[in-house]
Amino acid sequence: MASIITGDRVGLGLSCSATRKLYQTRNHSSSRLSFCSIKMVVSVEEEKKKKSFTLKKSEEAFNAAKEMMPGGVNSPVRAFKSVGGQPIVFDSVKGSHMKDIDGNDYIDHVGSWGPAVIGHADDEVLAALAETMKKGTSFGAPCLLENVLAEMVIKAVSKHRYATYETLTAPYNDIAPMENLFEINEGEICAVILEPVMGNAGFIPPKSEFLNALSKITKENNVLIFDEVMTGFRLSYGGGHEYFGITPDLPTLGKIIGGGPPVGASGGRREIMEMVAPAGPTYQAGTLSGDPLAMTAGIHALKRLQEPGSYEYLDKITSELVQGIIDAGKKTGHAICGGYIRGMFGFFFKEGPVYIFADAKKSDRPGTY
Repeated sequence: MASIITGDRVGLGLSCSATRKLYQTRNHSSSRLSFCSIKMVVSVEEEKKKKSFTLKKSEEAFNAAKEMMPGGVNSPVRAFKSVGGQPIVFDSVKGSHMKDIDGNDYIDHVGSWGPAVIGHADDEVLAALAETMKKGTSFGAPCLLENVLAEMVIKAVSKHRYATYETLTAPYNDIAPMENLFEINEGEICAVILEPVMGNAGFIPPKSEFLNALSKITKENNVLIFDEVMTGFRLSYGGGHEYFGITPDLPTLGKIIGGGPPVGASGGRREIMEMVAPAGPTYQAGTLSGDPLAMTAGIHALKRLQEPGSYEYLDKITSELVQGIIDAGKKTGHAICGGYIRGMFGFFFKEGPVYIFADAKKSDRPGTY
């Protein structure tokens, strides 16, 4: 049976109250980044008369997919197993809106997990892609666009992810256990890898002394790696390390540098990167690495982020969104806290602040959502 929810518009990840207030803050008669304020009140009961929200087609498509792919998805989190509910199969996206195969319209607060920081299907990016596609969609050989995007990324971040089965773990935002690991394993630790802002556990910002202390520990004999798959270009044009003023030996960057198409990048100090093939003995390869479509989308997305006021705009609208959700949660009697930095944000259903994963887990209780 298909799931039924009343109302035509649903904010992904948000509960709907009897009355919803949607704020739009963009002045089309002025510059792209200026603001006006428009308040729209939508009665769920009025919307109910117009249309019932159904996921019937999504349910049918997902059931069919489970017969062809393990779990019915090509990325595990899309199965909704950890949060419950029906996976939604989408048909199209534009700006801040998404439409599923049942015809439901959503306001997107996820942004394709980062790369849609300038909005979905941006007109300038689409136009550039259309021009590039006239030349072909994939070469399997070098193209000049690789140089252009690489130069932009290097200028932005000053410098992907490396893993090993011999891994030690320490709590985020607590320097004492980290120092203890270094003492017990003196001369055996080659690198430390972490997210500048913990995103895979919600949104947990670093304490200022934590990153500074970690930088000092690794400065002499170890490699500091920032996993900037989530924070890159979202906190600032130079990512988390520019925002916090800590320069890692190696930053990792993911899909956001492609403006939507799948892409990743690795970088770092020259003496480290020259260990990678073909310059060095550490082999890595990608059959379609640097394909022209991903390079074009990335170049034009980063150009948009370079425009004056981009991050001030992100900061303002994210602040309004986060505070609005916190206020709504408290009004309904929930313990709730949240935080944000520019284009990255998150919430926990507990009193804050949250600085460690153990605190974050306390909000994960049945009946919270």
